[in-house]
Amino acid sequence: MNYQWIDEYAFTKQGIHKDYKKEWDWNRYLLNEKLVLAVCHDKEGKDIVTLKCEPSFAIELRSQHEGIVEGYYMNKTHWSSVYLDGSVPDEVIKIMIDQSYELILKSFSKKKQRDITGVVA
Repeated sequence: MNYQWIDEYAFTKQGIHKDYKKEWDWNRYLLNEKLVLAVCHDKEGKDIVTLKCEPSFAIELRSQHEGIVEGYYMNKTHWSSVYLDGSVPDEVIKIMIDQSYELILKSFSKKKQRDITGVVA
């Protein structure tokens, strides 16, 4: 499957930049050097996207979609991984990207949020 849209969608978020972590084989999308999401692989080489998630929302999503699991290589409470095999609708992944971005943005001071977005969130 082609998930080029993830790259395009991530760049609609103010302040996002992308890098490639060679040691991990991860395409990382960062906000002020904090990870928002990563397109990477599980231990079997299957494509996944890993994102930050509100814990209760993550539990709900995991119960509804087999393709959403605890975050690979990340804190299992606050991060989730989504298999990019078509089993999870694109709209759900977009909602997860939105939430991950907002959680990371809100972790910054009000001044930093304003510097990034031009408004206080």
